[in-house]
Amino acid sequence: MNLTLRIWRQPSAEDDGAMVTYRVEDISPDMSFLEMLDVLNEELILAGDEPVAFDHDCREGICGACGMVINGQAHGPERTTTCQLHMRHFQDGDTIDVEPWRAAAFPVVKDLVVDRSAFDRVIQAGGYISVPTGSAPEAHATPVPKEAADVAFEHAECIGCGACVAACPNGSAMLFTSAKVNHLNVLPQGQPERETRVLDMVAAVDDEGFGGCTNTGECATACPKGIPLPSIAAMNREYLRALRKERSRSRG
Repeated sequence: MNLTLRIWRQPSAEDDGAMVTYRVEDISPDMSFLEMLDVLNEELILAGDEPVAFDHDCREGICGACGMVINGQAHGPERTTTCQLHMRHFQDGDTIDVEPWRAAAFPVVKDLVVDRSAFDRVIQAGGYISVPTGSAPEAHATPVPKEAADVAFEHAECIGCGACVAACPNGSAMLFTSAKVNHLNVLPQGQPERETRVLDMVAAVDDEGFGGCTNTGECATACPKGIPLPSIAAMNREYLRALRKERSRSRG
């Protein structure tokens, strides 16, 4: 396959960026998208040029590091992570636009690399449970209902890649936040912080500059792990419940 790549190049956060055109040839359809970028970077290095900076780690679709916008779609034309997107989903002679996540809360660091530490701070606000220190508890000491376990596992699949934010026209992080909230709030171990968790995490989302959710649904469509859109509604119910309890306590 021979392809034309139009890639966003931005030397640093302080510099302006622009789309730069490259040609890559003899690309195998069995390559992943990141392997194709590796081929381009090898050619750039041999030519004495600066390689394209992009995030990656495990390349197995579970770490969430490899986020980029491909032809206007988060992670590209397939519902998967960029590292698991293969070049057979493109045609010989295609022109492919490659850009970083576009969101105010994800500032560009360099080229396709963005700063997603805002997600870390949202999790730090409430994505934890209180447990006693010491030896590990007996595995069956706290029974978890099957329905709650299923919901927790479904939401625990979120890898924090940021595709939901990049796909949302508002740059909202509600799908990500709802996955983290619902994952813990349905479990017995998550009950001590149930109210403070959702209040603090939603407040952190606002503080980080993410946009508001208007239920367009693009987040769930782009999510490579299939976090369902009703997850946001479940979090909203948790939020209202916690807010009512907080206000009731303040009046009492």
